[in-house]
Amino acid sequence: MNATGTSGRPAESVWDYPRPPRLEADSRHVVVDFAGVRIADTRRSVRVLETSHPPVFYVPPQDTRQELFRESGTRTWCEWKGAATYWDLRIEGRTGVPDVA
Repeated sequence: MNATGTSGRPAESVWDYPRPPRLEADSRHVVVDFAGVRIADTRRSVRVLETSHPPVFYVPPQDTRQELFRESGTRTWCEWKGAATYWDLRIEGRTGVPDVA
């Protein structure tokens, strides 16, 4: 018998996720607010499932308030996902969250 999570969907375990990661289109409504400002709103996210990691939702750039982000100097590399560039959130000229995206 499968356990059911609070969403009514079958419960998931991060240990059941694959390597390399699996990408799933997801039509759930994903909204991101910070300090009372809506910074993202989409029904076109991509859910990334990777062994031992919690699910992550990637939001298409066109569904974000791109003017609120500034490229940071942070770069990382993943053997499965490749190179990543990070972005700082800036609201009213001040950094809200470094490397938020």
